[in-house]
Amino acid sequence: MPSPRRRDALAAFAVSLAARLPGPTWTSTYTRHATYPDQIPTTNSLWDIGAIRYAASNFVLGHQAVLSRADGARLLVFDRPMRPRQFMIGALEPDAAPDAFHKVEEPNGITVPADPARAASQVSRRLMPRYEAALQQVRRNTEHPIPRRPVPPLLTGRVSMAWYPDGAVGAVSGAEGAADVLYGSGFQFHPYDQMFVLPAAYGDREQITRIHLASQRLDRLGIGVVVRPLLTSNPARPAALGPGIPVRSR
Repeated sequence: MPSPRRRDALAAFAVSLAARLPGPTWTSTYTRHATYPDQIPTTNSLWDIGAIRYAASNFVLGHQAVLSRADGARLLVFDRPMRPRQFMIGALEPDAAPDAFHKVEEPNGITVPADPARAASQVSRRLMPRYEAALQQVRRNTEHPIPRRPVPPLLTGRVSMAWYPDGAVGAVSGAEGAADVLYGSGFQFHPYDQMFVLPAAYGDREQITRIHLASQRLDRLGIGVVVRPLLTSNPARPAALGPGIPVRSR
């Protein structure tokens, strides 16, 4: 548990910071934690993949303050571990369906000095623009969900692939052991689309090379591959795989 002096410092800092943030009114709620699990319901909502999440996941915070705004925006404030004159501030995820966060970049938090005026300036300049942009994108995704890619037909004992207009190649597996081969060939599983995806960033030549490689590895396992020009902007692409490769193009 933090000392009484430290508790007072965080509580007072959070109230003073809330009063200095621009825009709609922010309120501060201070909470103490008797044990590490007590902080998890809040820290699990951190919208962060950097230092803020690391600190909140690997240290016992002991206490925290949550700054809230009427529109649902929330910021978590806590002591920076082992740095008594600094605080860490991270955005908390809004209440939205998981799909609404698809392709939304985490705003990530910042470390600030214990001076509320300087901290408010840094939060306003460095954190809030990213946070506001991420909130707006989540709201847009909620109102207008991002379309999912049509999934290629699932074929028993085979891997089914398809090219998409954005240049990516999607794959679904109906064969045991195929997933490891796809991962090893550069495919990444996308939960949103519920398929393996070979990114367009590789380029056509590299994608074809990797499909060749995956097909050869799968063929050794007795698994066939079917490549379909589904929703492709370049129907000739699958034909470019060439003869002699264990890929059946339809």
